[in-house]
Amino acid sequence: QVQLVESGGGSVQVGGSLRLSCAASGNIYSINHMGWYRQAPGKQRDLVAIHITGGRTYYDDSVKGRFAISRDNAKNTVYLQMNSLKPEDTAVYYCLADLILPGLTSTSSVYWGQGTQVTVSS
Repeated sequence: QVQLVESGGGSVQVGGSLRLSCAASGNIYSINHMGWYRQAPGKQRDLVAIHITGGRTYYDDSVKGRFAISRDNAKNTVYLQMNSLKPEDTAVYYCLADLILPGLTSTSSVYWGQGTQVTVSS
């Protein structure tokens, strides 16, 4: 059973920092991209940052210069370092991984973590 387990969420003051982590486990052949989405109450789930195998990264304009995504391929883990946090960063953060499973090497599938709450207070 493939799992993405997230940790690192919490509550911080404006300007504070948090570091999220997400570890993929299970019967995985390889991982394409891994990234982070977030969803505020009543809102759609929006892309925050993504890390592509090979090192390319993408950040939403709202977090550029404040957030940094990194990946440890040996541990199948992706991190999101969040600095200079703002109230508008408050959301549930979801890890995403595009995975290739054994026996299905020509096809990848998207899996989601359970979500971790980030709350930034004024």
